[in-house]
Amino acid sequence: MDMIGHYREVIFGADLHWTAILTATACSASSLVILLKWYRHQQSWKKIKRAQARRETSLQRAEHAVRQYKDSHPETDTHLILSLSLSELTTQMKDGTLSPQAVFHSYVDKTLEVNRRLNCCTEVLLESWDQLAEIGSRKDGLLYGVPVSIKDNMAYKGHDSSCGVICKLDLPALADSVLVEVLKRQGAVPFVKTNVPQGMLNYDCGNPIYGLTLNPHNPQKTPGGSSGGEGALIGGGGSILGLGSDIGGSLRFPASFCGICGFKPTTNRLSLLGADSCSHGQKSVRSSPGPMARDVYSLALFMQALLCDHMFKLDPTVPPIPFNQQVYQSSKPLRIGYFENDGYCMPSPSMARALRETKMLLERAGHTLVPFSLPRLSYAFHEFFIRGIAADECKTMLSYMKEGPIDPCLRVQIFPCSLPRSVKKLIAILLKPIFPRMAASIDSLSGVGSVQALWRQHADVEDYCNEVIMEWRRCELDVLLCPMLGPAFNKHFPGKLTSAVTYTGIYNVLNFPVGVVPVSTVTVKDEEELQNYKGNYGDIYDKIFKNAVTGAEGLPVSVQCVALPWQDELCLRFMREVESLVRQKKK
Repeated sequence: MDMIGHYREVIFGADLHWTAILTATACSASSLVILLKWYRHQQSWKKIKRAQARRETSLQRAEHAVRQYKDSHPETDTHLILSLSLSELTTQMKDGTLSPQAVFHSYVDKTLEVNRRLNCCTEVLLESWDQLAEIGSRKDGLLYGVPVSIKDNMAYKGHDSSCGVICKLDLPALADSVLVEVLKRQGAVPFVKTNVPQGMLNYDCGNPIYGLTLNPHNPQKTPGGSSGGEGALIGGGGSILGLGSDIGGSLRFPASFCGICGFKPTTNRLSLLGADSCSHGQKSVRSSPGPMARDVYSLALFMQALLCDHMFKLDPTVPPIPFNQQVYQSSKPLRIGYFENDGYCMPSPSMARALRETKMLLERAGHTLVPFSLPRLSYAFHEFFIRGIAADECKTMLSYMKEGPIDPCLRVQIFPCSLPRSVKKLIAILLKPIFPRMAASIDSLSGVGSVQALWRQHADVEDYCNEVIMEWRRCELDVLLCPMLGPAFNKHFPGKLTSAVTYTGIYNVLNFPVGVVPVSTVTVKDEEELQNYKGNYGDIYDKIFKNAVTGAEGLPVSVQCVALPWQDELCLRFMREVESLVRQKKK
């Protein structure tokens, strides 16, 4: 018995020994994990501080340069310069009435003022002063002397293209993007980069690096996104021409919310080389860079300037199709399809009214308006748009979020994306009887599941595009008029409302060129009618939408103008017609 007792003591002691070792190891491992997390947090915070310091330095140096110019050129009439249209500005610079230096410093001065109110800029491009000096007396290029703002994701040599995520900081571009290089060749002066939402993943405009951008008409509202900094700066008067990008409305939301014009061309009409993103490789929903400005003329001039031999040489994957002036300047009556409600997200009262009033103006001008609806919109939105962007179960998107915190604008949107695929599927099944739209959206976030399924989805997208075009041809349409989401949402609401993206995202799936034109403003009656808004489904999305657009009296409301792929000039011509009729009505 003594021997047995001895062995028990030895074994028990050994157990205690190994337990102590395992406990110590576990504690050490936990401490190491905590230490690594702390170290990564510190490194991320240092990156953010460096980026913020670069921005502050650029703003201060720009302010100093503007002050010096104003002291040495007291005759410069900044107010007059800022009031001129792009057409007037380019004409006066080319005939010598205005100098590019006076125009440039006037806009930099205004940009600094707008940024102080709206927080729309990520960095002033100090190299623009060197470019301005080199322009000299040469008056080459369609955009000679025009200051141009560019979205943060557009590469500019020596500067970050952060896309609003920390992991892309401290990685300055080695060369200008193709579009920036062509803009410079055409005489334009890119002078400032503008803010985007984190990862450029929704249509609000805030990130952990540069903070939240506000709407130029109401600081309680979002300017839209992801080209939100562009929209805010142009809408606030700090830029006359900007370069944005659009993958689901990213250019059109800010245009609508900020009361300016924006144009999403057919994908690959303009080069995407040097335009960064957090969704490279995704092919179901196509992105496109495009112009943003106060009027349609400016958008058309931008397209005309960029569709040149220089761009075609720099990027031989872009079809060498120059701008078709004959189509753009045509005045023949159009056969126009239209719809007021897409059947998925009921328009706000101001959206519906803006569409009806524009339809009436077009009919009075001699155009033919034909009712039209997009086939299987709900199915296409869930299966092609959402599932296409989330084809990899959102893994690529989430990988860019690992460094640092998730911005408040994005938290509600990101949470379901981060759930395991099986959990998304289960939630979708449980929600389907109560909230079918929400269930379909969550199920779409589970991705495609396999390479075979991805190929099938790509084939289905092609078939859907052909189906829409066949219906378009059957109705013998030239173009399409449809509502544009608006008015501007209250801050932090876009992340809760992917359901409202049907009005824009479907045209990225179809790869149709589409533009936004402001046509009205929200009235007291619109706000009163909004109180009775029930939506198409009467579900939680409809209730959130009502809260998102409330309190918008006086804010701009827009419509969308759509054409078939590669008919970009026809789309712009239609936009010009709408803009002209609205202006005549106001007069």
